[in-house]
Amino acid sequence: MAIKVFVIDDSAVVRQTLAHLLQGDADIELQGSAPNPLIAAPMIRKQRPDVLLLDIEMPGMDGITFLRQQMAEAPIPTVICSTLTTEGSKMALEAMAAGAVGVVAKPRLGLKQFLEDSRRELVTALKTAARSRPRQTAPAAARVGAAGGAAAAAAAPRAGLHSLSVNKPVLIGSSTGGTQALEVVLGALPADTPGIAIVQHMPEKFTAMYAERMNGICAMRIREAKDGDRLERGLVLIAPGGKHMQLRKSSGHYFAVVADGPPVNRHKPSVDVLFKSVADCAGGDVLAIMLTGMGDDGARGMKLLHDGGARTVAQDEASCVVFGMPKEAIKLGAVDQILPLDRVAGAILQFDARG
Repeated sequence: MAIKVFVIDDSAVVRQTLAHLLQGDADIELQGSAPNPLIAAPMIRKQRPDVLLLDIEMPGMDGITFLRQQMAEAPIPTVICSTLTTEGSKMALEAMAAGAVGVVAKPRLGLKQFLEDSRRELVTALKTAARSRPRQTAPAAARVGAAGGAAAAAAAPRAGLHSLSVNKPVLIGSSTGGTQALEVVLGALPADTPGIAIVQHMPEKFTAMYAERMNGICAMRIREAKDGDRLERGLVLIAPGGKHMQLRKSSGHYFAVVADGPPVNRHKPSVDVLFKSVADCAGGDVLAIMLTGMGDDGARGMKLLHDGGARTVAQDEASCVVFGMPKEAIKLGAVDQILPLDRVAGAILQFDARG
């Protein structure tokens, strides 16, 4: 059955060009289009498309505001296509935080030619989105407030845990839907949580800005990893886009090794690269977590960690945007526990409390 796509863009040229491009793919059906969200909203409620292709800068209501409302009321997989989502831009991160599954930047000049040249990228993004299941979200302010409250509540009974300075790293791998999932997990953790190393599939230039944004809303310190960074309590290191991140152990402590290299499982950074780097040296003193994402990156690395005695957790299917990476890890027998997203932070605190 063809994927039904609804386009919301204030440019008639863009709508016409996209209609022409999408009609050339047998797997995609252009269900309809509208020049802004106010006109689109009743049409979407009636027709219920499989995927939205959404601009940001439009009269009446901007695309990000509309996306937040849509995700809170009746989530639909959404791909943003806008001149405002240039590589590494804050607007692109806002789009992902609001629930966008994919982001495609378009230039202000030569737009028609660009869309024609980027047909494969657009079609791939739409097909990927169609396989996702975005979560219903609360408004942004409510999410951040809830996360802050959860972090404060979790911190209260843990004041004495600073004395337990055992270096036990937490590893997290995620992809499609991961930016939102990480916000839920990290936002619920107190400032003294064990060090966390994260590989989130993200393009180059996005990760530094994403880490900065997360640092502003979470109790833990969060930054893009640099080569030689020591992973310590209260710190989250996010692998930079376009580079691989490993952890090496020296004198009982873990240090980030950030380096270039070929893609692994088509990704750079790769979750497998991070997980495998710890498998030989961590034993049971590590917790590995697989969150939402498409594909199988990290499954084999998690199996190595599991077989070496590490504690392993996978996000459950119901709470995943894409149940790909967790599913593959489960199939390999690499997972000790399958949890809904809102219980992952608790698993991290329980791991730490084991002492």
